Amino acid sequence: MFSIAAPAIAQNPAVTTDPAPDKANPPTTVTFLMPSHGALLNAFVYVASGAGPHPTAILLHGFPGNERNLDVAQSMRRAGWDVLYFDYRGSWGSPGDFSFTHCIEDAQAAIAWVKDAANAKQIRGDGKTIVLVGHSMGGFVAYEVGARDPSVTAVVTISAADLGAAQLLAMPEAQRVAALKTLAGSLAAEGMAPLTGTTADALAQEVLTNASAWSFANLAPQFANRPLLVLTSDDGWEPVNDALVAAVEKLGNHAVTTVHYATDHSYSDRRIAIQEDVVKELGTIGGK
Repeated sequence: MFSIAAPAIAQNPAVTTDPAPDKANPPTTVTFLMPSHGALLNAFVYVASGAGPHPTAILLHGFPGNERNLDVAQSMRRAGWDVLYFDYRGSWGSPGDFSFTHCIEDAQAAIAWVKDAANAKQIRGDGKTIVLVGHSMGGFVAYEVGARDPSVTAVVTISAADLGAAQLLAMPEAQRVAALKTLAGSLAAEGMAPLTGTTADALAQEVLTNASAWSFANLAPQFANRPLLVLTSDDGWEPVNDALVAAVEKLGNHAVTTVHYATDHSYSDRRIAIQEDVVKELGTIGGK
């Protein structure tokens, strides 16, 4: 494991400097409706400058998605990466019912979209080099989808949240009813207004039903041979991420980088720093 600290001043040109104009293949934004399990999700791609073919980062937002990390997306694009962003079913105007299971399925649909030859040509992508970048619940999705799909090149997580699965598993069964009420209250406090087709109680029950399957501790074998960048903050999600990192390293993976920041869940005063971290990680994989 390599643990690094934030630089005082941003140094990477992708974070600090606009690219030289490319009149033949300028950066652009492609908007479209992405198919997933019968729904058409709101989506767009930040297409990088240059003829490519470019690698692709799929940016996965959290719950409910107030922080979209589009500043990170722009830096990734300046670093030569196409960036696909979408809203899960039942969130922010995308049709369908929201659930954590649907979020996983929608991320898998995004990977399929990127791999499609016609879509790759449209965004000047290579259709092969795919990195999942997820914040909070999006980090949970990145881990779960990356573990299921060995074609995913690498995974980057920013305060990945296991949705309380580890805590529920550790509790005696008699205490779980009260814990579900607490979890539902926490989800409701995050803001359910952008979501449709669900309730906080239903989402809490979904976590309990899938707690064992979604436990980060069970994912380590699937990440034994792939790069991971794991960013954490003082929001309480560090222990579950540290446990996964320790398990992955125990299996011999030395391509794991961790960075911890004394900041909030949205990294409100470390936005430049996390852009530096992500761009640096992607630079070891592809892009400029």
